[in-house]
Amino acid sequence: MMNTSPGISKLSKSDKPLFVSLISRAFSRDPLFLHLFGDSELDSRARANVTAFVSFLFDKSFLLNEEVWGFFDHEGLLGAYIVEKPHTNKLHSMRGGLLLIGRLFPLFFLMSRKTLRLLNSYMRVTRSSVPQWKHHYLIMIGVKPEAQGKGVGKAMLNHLLNTVKADRNSLGVALDTENKENVNMYRRFGFALSREMEFTDLAVYCMFYQKGSSYHGEIPRC
Repeated sequence: MMNTSPGISKLSKSDKPLFVSLISRAFSRDPLFLHLFGDSELDSRARANVTAFVSFLFDKSFLLNEEVWGFFDHEGLLGAYIVEKPHTNKLHSMRGGLLLIGRLFPLFFLMSRKTLRLLNSYMRVTRSSVPQWKHHYLIMIGVKPEAQGKGVGKAMLNHLLNTVKADRNSLGVALDTENKENVNMYRRFGFALSREMEFTDLAVYCMFYQKGSSYHGEIPRC
């Protein structure tokens, strides 16, 4: 059942259709999604790939050490984000990883080998740039196109940072973005650029928010 109360709340499995629809639209012009899948607004195959991938990310969050949060108002779900929490239970992560294999099969049948290789390489490269200490990882954050520019993204980021500040197991938040214009936006929230790199001709900006730090410049690469 859809959450109708205003504000930010954790999504349940029943919210999957809302999440998939919102994120698919929010990321339709995202450089990484265009690079991996093609134009989902014009190509039905690209649209099917995006839907399958976003569905996989949602399912994965309930099997691994991740959470999905959404911003609701009277119009419904306006924004959502997925965050990976610091790992404290390796056994739970291993069990989740085994269960996740079943969720991967639809991707193998739907996506090309090239796309799957690119996805795997992207995850490996970006995760190699995060700090070694325990931290949260912002997997994705998106806002419904009609609600963009109305403070939804800001509210969700502040919610995430407040969660991190209250978590004794976390020393910050890592993320990556392919939108150069997002870099300055994240800097305003206290993130620093930790690494800039090229991934198959696509610029990737890895950023980190260090809890308790007021320094908003560059931080050493870890």
